[in-house]
Amino acid sequence: MTGVGPMSDLYFSRFLTRGAHAQSPAHEGADGAAAASAWDEALPRWDLRDLYESPESPRLQTDLEQADEDSRAFAQAWRGKLAQADGAAVASAIAEYQRIDEVLGRAASYAQLLFAANSADVRIARFSQSVNERLTAISTHLLFFTLEMNRIPDDVLARQLSDPALAHWEPFIRDLRVFRPYQLSDEVESVLHEKSVTGAAAWNRLFDETMASLRVSLDGEDLTLGTALDRMSSPDGNARARAAKAVGETLTERLRLFSLVTNTLAKDKAITDTLRHYPRPTSARNCANMVEDAVVDALVQAVTTSYPRLSHRYYALKAKWLGVEKLQYWDRNAPLTTQAEPLIPWKDATAQVLGAYEGFDPRMGEIGRRFFDNPWIDAPPVPGKASGAFAHPTVPSAHPYLLLNYRGRTRDVMTLAHELGHGVHQVLAGQQGYLMSGTPLTLAETASVFGEMLTFRALLDAQTDPTRRRLMLAAKVEDMLNTVVRQIAFYRFETLVHDERREGELLPERIGEIWRQTQAESLGPAFEFAPEYDVYWTYVPHFIHSPFYVYAYAFGDCLVNALYDVFQSGHPGFQDKYLDMLRAGGTKRHRELLAPFGLDAADPGFWNRGLDVIAGFIDELERT
Repeated sequence: MTGVGPMSDLYFSRFLTRGAHAQSPAHEGADGAAAASAWDEALPRWDLRDLYESPESPRLQTDLEQADEDSRAFAQAWRGKLAQADGAAVASAIAEYQRIDEVLGRAASYAQLLFAANSADVRIARFSQSVNERLTAISTHLLFFTLEMNRIPDDVLARQLSDPALAHWEPFIRDLRVFRPYQLSDEVESVLHEKSVTGAAAWNRLFDETMASLRVSLDGEDLTLGTALDRMSSPDGNARARAAKAVGETLTERLRLFSLVTNTLAKDKAITDTLRHYPRPTSARNCANMVEDAVVDALVQAVTTSYPRLSHRYYALKAKWLGVEKLQYWDRNAPLTTQAEPLIPWKDATAQVLGAYEGFDPRMGEIGRRFFDNPWIDAPPVPGKASGAFAHPTVPSAHPYLLLNYRGRTRDVMTLAHELGHGVHQVLAGQQGYLMSGTPLTLAETASVFGEMLTFRALLDAQTDPTRRRLMLAAKVEDMLNTVVRQIAFYRFETLVHDERREGELLPERIGEIWRQTQAESLGPAFEFAPEYDVYWTYVPHFIHSPFYVYAYAFGDCLVNALYDVFQSGHPGFQDKYLDMLRAGGTKRHRELLAPFGLDAADPGFWNRGLDVIAGFIDELERT
C-alpha cells in the first residue's frame, strides 16, 4: 500500500503524513461483510494497546499534555537561534524535535487506526477528530522549526554540517530544503496549518464517513460499497452487471456531494500551489516523493505509449477467452473460469506468504513472522471498516500494523504478501529513527510489490496443472495492469481535472467525461462503457486524500520488475543489497538506492525494462 507511501499531505500535520500506505490498487473495494461468518472467528484482529490502552487512556492524555508543554518550551528555546548555533547544538535541537514529534505521531497513529477499523462509529469519529485538532494545535508550536531550518544560509549550514553530530541528520535536512523555494512566511504557514482542520481535513472526513455509510441495494440485500464492488468479480456475468449498475445508481445519488468535495479540494490545492509558486499541480507531490518531474514524465510516457502492447492486447485476449466481441466495464476483473475459486484458509495463506519470504532470505521471513505471532494484523471484512488494505508504520518505538479485508481468494493472499512487504520495510527502516525512516512514495512500494512477486513466483512454480497455471498467470497480469496501467490512467485523470479546475468549477458531467476518456484510452477498444460508468471516479479515495499519489504504484511496480530481473539474473549479493536498501528508509534517494543493482530510473530504458516483464507474461498467455 497500499497498498498503503505516506498518507495524504492534505492531512494537517507532518506527523499525520506518515500514515498508512493506501489500499492496494489491484484489490480496491474489499470491505463489507465476510463471505461466511466462519471467517470472523478464524481471522486475526489487531490489538492497539501497544500504542494506547483506550481512547480514555490516562497515558494518552498525559502524552498530549506533556507534548504541549515540551513543544512550547522547545519554541522558546530555539526560535530565531538556529542560524547562530553551532552544528552540535542544531543536532541536539533536531533530536529533541524528533522526540516530541514521535509522541505526536503515536497519538495520531492510534486515532487513525481506530477510525480505519470502524469509521461508522460516531464516537470513534469524534475521538479521531478531537485528537487531530489537539495535535494540530500542539504542532503549531513546532512549525517554526523546519521553516527556520530552511532559512539558514547555505554557507552557514555547510559549516554546521561539518560537525559529525549534525552530519548524522543530513538526509533530514536535505529533504527539508527541497521545499525551500516554496516556503511561505511563518505567519502564512501557521494560518494554513491551523485552518487545515476545518479545510482539507474536514472534507476528507466528510468523504470517508459518506463512503462508510453508503449501502448498495442489490438482489434484495443492502450491501456496503466494497461488498457490492466485490460482486463485480463474480463468475456470473449477469451478477456482475447487476452489481455494476447498482453501484452506479448508489454513487449517482451522491454525485453532487462527491463533485463538491472534489472541486473544493482541487481549488484548495490550487490556491496553496499558487501561493507556493509550484509550477504545476503535480510538483508538490513530486517534491514530496524526492523525484524529478522529468522522471515521472518519463514513466507516464512509457506506460501510455505501451497501452497497446499491454492492456489493449491483454483485454482483447480476455474478450476472446470469455467468448464475447466486446467486454463491458464490469468484465474487467471477471474471472476466466465459471468454477468457484476454492477459498484459502488464513493459516494456508500465512504459510504461503511466509514460505516465499523465508525462501528469499530467512531474515525477511523472521521479521514477517512477527506480524503473525503478535496481534498486528486486522484481517476480517466487517461493516464500517476501511476498504482495501494498508500498512501503517506508526512510530519506531512501537511497530507497524496491517489492515486487510481477507476473503480467502488468491488475490487476498497477494494482498497479504503486499502489505507484509510494507510491514517488513517499515520495521527495517525504523532503525533510522522517526524523522528519517519514512520513505518517499516512489520507493515505499518497493518491498510490497517485491513481496507480491516472491509469493506469486513461489505459487506459480509449485503449480503443475497447466489450466490452473494459466489462470494464475492471467490473474497476475491483471493485477500488474491494475497497478501500472490503471494507476497511470488515474494519474492522467487527476492531471486533467486539476488543470481544468484552475479555470473554474467542473460540472459532475465534465468530470465524468474526463474519467471515461482516460479510462477508455487505457483499457482499449475491447471495452464498451455504459453511462453509469462515468460516476465510478467518485469512490477512489486517493483522489481525495492524496492527489497524484497513484503514479507511485506504477513507479514501484516497474522498479520492482526491473529489480526482480536483476535478482533472477544471479546478481551477486542481491539479498544483502536489497535488505540494505530497505534499512536505508528515507536517508537515500532513488539513484543511490538503485545504483548497487546497476539500475537508474533516469534512464529512459529503465521503465521499458519493467514494462517488458508484463509484456512477457502476456506473450506466454498468447502461446497457451
